[in-house]
Amino acid sequence: MSLKVLVADDESASREGMAALLSGWGYAVEQAADGAQALDKARAVLPSVVITDLVMPGIDGLDLLRALREELPFASVILLTGQGSIETAVSAMKEGAYDFLTKPVEAPRLRLLIPKAAEKAEALREVALLRRRVKQLWGAGRLVGTGTAMQEVHRLIELAAPTPAPVLITGESGTGKELVAHTLHERSPRSGGAFVAVNCAAIPETLLESEIFGHEKGAFTGALERRQGCFELAHEGTIFLDEIAEMNAALQAKFLRILEDGMVRRLGGKAEIKVDVRVLAATNKDPAQAIRAGTFREDLFYRLNVVSLAMPPLRDRREDIPLLVEAFIEELNGKYGKRIASVDEAALEALLAHSWPGNVRELRNTIERAAIVCDGDRITRAHLPSNPIARPVAAEPAGAGDAVALAVGTSLEEAERVLIQRTLAANGNNKTQAAHTLGISLKTLHNKLRRYAAGSGAGPSEVS
Repeated sequence: MSLKVLVADDESASREGMAALLSGWGYAVEQAADGAQALDKARAVLPSVVITDLVMPGIDGLDLLRALREELPFASVILLTGQGSIETAVSAMKEGAYDFLTKPVEAPRLRLLIPKAAEKAEALREVALLRRRVKQLWGAGRLVGTGTAMQEVHRLIELAAPTPAPVLITGESGTGKELVAHTLHERSPRSGGAFVAVNCAAIPETLLESEIFGHEKGAFTGALERRQGCFELAHEGTIFLDEIAEMNAALQAKFLRILEDGMVRRLGGKAEIKVDVRVLAATNKDPAQAIRAGTFREDLFYRLNVVSLAMPPLRDRREDIPLLVEAFIEELNGKYGKRIASVDEAALEALLAHSWPGNVRELRNTIERAAIVCDGDRITRAHLPSNPIARPVAAEPAGAGDAVALAVGTSLEEAERVLIQRTLAANGNNKTQAAHTLGISLKTLHNKLRRYAAGSGAGPSEVS
């Protein structure tokens, strides 16, 4: 993708000459005849670099700089000035300008300056992304697995990654939906852009719209400054909306509109901003059931479901457990300074026997706990937690229906966790119905699920 540069100058000959020069260097150039027009174009095209004359009628270069500092803090601003205005240009540097050039501009210096200015713009964008990430990945991570189910996952990733098509990733919690999204991004032409992940279930409904679309100062109580939304942060990159079916219907409708026309409007804002974003979404619900229940818009489902990728639960890919354990041990050796080489036969049998309702997330948490308490070079069954690994969940007897079998000695907290997870599974991961079945509020259920997720140590090795 060509680097975007905006040139603002009220002198048409100077502006058009600069634009022609930059275009010849391979940049995507936009022109503005004054500061007001430059601000409008900057909002629409989100340039990495803005080159502006200091002296212009109306909104001059300094006013434009101040406005861009608020609205597009990632854009690097280069000021053009005559000899008599150098002192003013130096003052502008203190207000955030990247650099200034005197007229007539020396082309060799400008050619060297623009890539450096763009590099700083990208660095600022990445810093903002790190601060805004709701959920951090633990490093690069890997999609581990060679079984039939994972071979299909890898096949679909290889086919879908190079395209701009939306992808809907389905699967139970802990199966690795976010890692799949991250892999799709890394193997796409947008890998150099931002990857922005938003967990729609973890952010309060009242804040989710602002998180996604951004807001203007004063848009609502507490909006003390302008804030860019995740779509703007993900411009020319990828946005991943986890638990998309947890969005309310009104917000789903707004999201659908972005998918259709690529335009974003901040809360309280008037201007529409054009964004170029690849959209990936995930849900742990059965989409058909969610549509019937009215929690997932059918038109949004069809718009997202251009490519459908289903993550298998760990109980259906037990052949991958030894490989996953090996990958986790390698990672945890580095994290904790251990020299663990393997797990013994008894420990592996226990791991293979467990039903893993928490999927790969639960497996990783179990291996991390074992690695911490292991003082040798092998994890044994004694290093595994007594519940539930040493006492695998018993198979349900024929005709047991929705019964949940728990080993004697299971803690109340663990019993509650298992009961909630099984109730969710029995209700097709419909949280509203599960909360009703359990006799608790939806808010209480969400709080418990967040606590379980936080306590599991979810990471990139197939965790979502």
